[in-house]
Amino acid sequence: MEVLLEDEPPGGALAGIQGAKPGEELSASEEAVAFMSGIEPAGLLKCVFPDSLVTVSEGGRDLGKFSVTAEFARRDQQTCMLLHAQSQGAIDDSPCGTTVTAYLTTDLEVLEEDFHEYVKLEGHSLDRRCHMVQHGGQMVINKVTTVGEETTKESVSYPMSLLRGLVTEGSSFLLMRLTALRKKVPEHMTFISFDQGLHIIHTTFSELGLKQLEVGGETVEVFGVERIVHSVEESPTTWQCHFLADGHLASRVQVGSPVTMRLLQLPSQLEKGFEKIPLVWEEDMQMRSKFLDRKEELKADHASYLRQHPEIRALISDFLQFLLLRKPDDIFQFAREFFLPFASRRPPEPILKAPSL
Repeated sequence: MEVLLEDEPPGGALAGIQGAKPGEELSASEEAVAFMSGIEPAGLLKCVFPDSLVTVSEGGRDLGKFSVTAEFARRDQQTCMLLHAQSQGAIDDSPCGTTVTAYLTTDLEVLEEDFHEYVKLEGHSLDRRCHMVQHGGQMVINKVTTVGEETTKESVSYPMSLLRGLVTEGSSFLLMRLTALRKKVPEHMTFISFDQGLHIIHTTFSELGLKQLEVGGETVEVFGVERIVHSVEESPTTWQCHFLADGHLASRVQVGSPVTMRLLQLPSQLEKGFEKIPLVWEEDMQMRSKFLDRKEELKADHASYLRQHPEIRALISDFLQFLLLRKPDDIFQFAREFFLPFASRRPPEPILKAPSL
């Protein structure tokens, strides 16, 4: 294992990460590893849909929103899952939020994940960012924490061979969707994860069973999954989530927290009143004529713009040529660095003054 924590000797970091006995590594259970390796594309296909919940206090006050989207994507010419989860709101009038973006293989192995959370308190704000990515057979993790004016940076690297059965914030959403669709959580589902200190810890999933829940004025049956995230330095954190029969998240709560995330309307309720009328525009002479006219209008407009700005073709040609010569793994970072010098050529934006009161 390679562990590098800034401003800390390797021996001290290693002892903290192992947590238990020296030389003893935490590992996922065989049941957990088997569950992940047994995931089929057909099962993941059923997980491709968005979730949108509201965050409310014990008294029913609206505090914010929570959303999750999952879709198939391509990364480095590999089919993968792209998951994006976001929570935004305010607690005691202090803005706070969390964003998770993860690229996962079809067996939920983490290729790359970006985690960002913040709390903006008056005179004492917190901003925490953590990015992990597979590179050269290692999982490289970089974390930046800013409390007020003080910033702390940490960097950790683990061999992928030690991370069988790794579940992160991003992959846990899809894992729970899969178990909810099956209406069964296998016993002894113990995975490994990372705590706030980037230590390897255990994360367990267990079944809460079925219960009745009111959503949008209707009483429906939901399936519960409990996730317990352990920690080397702090007390375990327990999340309880309940899902509809189709896998949609109906409620999510952290045990001990007065805040609850819940679904306001059933997906079927949202679809009511929107009668789907099949539209075959190719067979409608009027619509087809408008389509062809608009198509020619756009083509002429685009061609005119390109003639007026010949530098566009030269710029795109240079970028593609440079891209194919370098063949970078991170296309977005490469594009950002390539086009960054052009940003300085923009004229300064006018300063808008607030009107006098």
